[in-house]
Amino acid sequence: MALTLSLKPGEKAIIGGAVISNDDDRRIRIIVNNNVPVLREKDIIKPERVDTPCKRLYFAIQLMYIDQANLADYHKTYWKDAEDVVKAAPSCFSTIDTMSKHVVSGEYYKALKLCKELIQYEKELLKQANRSGTGHAEPL
Repeated sequence: MALTLSLKPGEKAIIGGAVISNDDDRRIRIIVNNNVPVLREKDIIKPERVDTPCKRLYFAIQLMYIDQANLADYHKTYWKDAEDVVKAAPSCFSTIDTMSKHVVSGEYYKALKLCKELIQYEKELLKQANRSGTGHAEPL
């Protein structure tokens, strides 16, 4: 099944490990005819933007997805960070458990989608901690 990507002017994507960019001044369409990892620029977290525990999880999964040659290293990072997140916020356990099942089965894109939700939840927890002034979030 083919995947059609539409890239805006200046937009980038990763397709099968290669970074592609639209250097045209209009939208372009790209058709991917085989099964390779595809990430649009909006779904990519750059290393310098990894500033929270859940973003570290996302980054590790992202690397698993696009660089399968180094899976063992990314898995080590993921499992350590997942454990740290659950210890700090036990309310994240269910999402991380499901996400981890996707990681184990090699369904990295599904894991990334769940991790995006986790990042939003983390934002809410951090907002709540800042509002309470204690630095600790109340359970949601």
